[in-house]
Amino acid sequence: MNATADVVIVGGGLEGTATAWALSQRGVTDVFVAERSTVGSGMTGKSSGIVRCHYGVSSLAAMATSSLDVFEKPEQFLGDHATDIGFRQTGYVVGVGEPNVGALRNSLAAQRAVGVQTEEIGVDEVAKMWPHADLTPFAAFGWEARGGYGDAYQTAQAFAISARNAGVRVRQSCEVTELIVAGDKVTGVRLADGTEVSAETVVIATGVWTQPFLARYGVDVPISVHREQIVMLSPGIDLGPVPVFSDLVSLQYVRPDVNSEILFGNSDLAELEIADPDHYLNRADEAFIDLTVDKISTRFPGFTDAAITTSYAGCYDVTPDWNPVISRTGIAGLVVAAGFSGHGFKIAPAVGRLVADLVVEGASSDPRIPESDFRLSRFTEGDLLKSPFPYVGAGEMR
Repeated sequence: MNATADVVIVGGGLEGTATAWALSQRGVTDVFVAERSTVGSGMTGKSSGIVRCHYGVSSLAAMATSSLDVFEKPEQFLGDHATDIGFRQTGYVVGVGEPNVGALRNSLAAQRAVGVQTEEIGVDEVAKMWPHADLTPFAAFGWEARGGYGDAYQTAQAFAISARNAGVRVRQSCEVTELIVAGDKVTGVRLADGTEVSAETVVIATGVWTQPFLARYGVDVPISVHREQIVMLSPGIDLGPVPVFSDLVSLQYVRPDVNSEILFGNSDLAELEIADPDHYLNRADEAFIDLTVDKISTRFPGFTDAAITTSYAGCYDVTPDWNPVISRTGIAGLVVAAGFSGHGFKIAPAVGRLVADLVVEGASSDPRIPESDFRLSRFTEGDLLKSPFPYVGAGEMR
């Protein structure tokens, strides 16, 4: 049987469900979300879940800070079912060495200009937060009391439930095999079972699978798929409450997790490990384990009895400037939200709202977040979205 909708969203991960939720909040509820497996079953569940607003790109900082209200008060924005979406407001601290002090201070000032609650703090304050860390190489620190970490899978589920409650159709085990295009306009999608769903607007929120899907329609979204590894550790001591710590000296980040564990991630992303998102090693390899041991033991010499408990890997959908595409395309009615390059979780509520803006009004409703920043055409125009305050050695994620 064929069907119709005002909007079809291809992909039931975090960004797709956030878009469905945001559209429903705007009163657009004739929405059909097609997820080929189950909600949040792709790379959403592999997110390290860091929540921070520390971006040199002002529009990204604004997206992150505007998303905080949803993380802090999920039941207000997502409904009574969303009393706990996994967000833990531990705070977020970022430390830099001497070469990056100027960039840090300029970035903090730019962040405050778009509403981020952030400040510079001294080494003594950080030492109280992380008493087991060697802080001698750091020259300056930024602090966000509202930062922390969350659970991307739980958050996607909450978005989906909220959208469903408003009347949105979320279909799982529902694979979209192709777009239906008439001339220069999309008119719907075709499903694996042959069903056609007609729609005025189609939103592609397929993450690491976006580039090959759209290439056959002449839409080039320049995404490289990069395998990213995560290691979970038992520190061997009682850490107590600690914030997320982004170490831009040795290029690592750590955050607390359940069962008194800590999550370790590598911030040195100068070289990509290109991967097939359907066939990749879903755990840390030996080289990464060695890197973890080296970086953790250097920064946290007090972890003398630390032990690795488990590891996993996911894939980033990386664009040439490490920033997302949230954009209309050359095909009328076709919108893309992909290429999040590791930023997707912390800005997801704002991503949904921006896509809803593009669908309903054609432009962003938030002057701090111009839709032109995330336009697809910036790559062919050579106008990449880059921080004016790049960090030496850690520019990709800032």
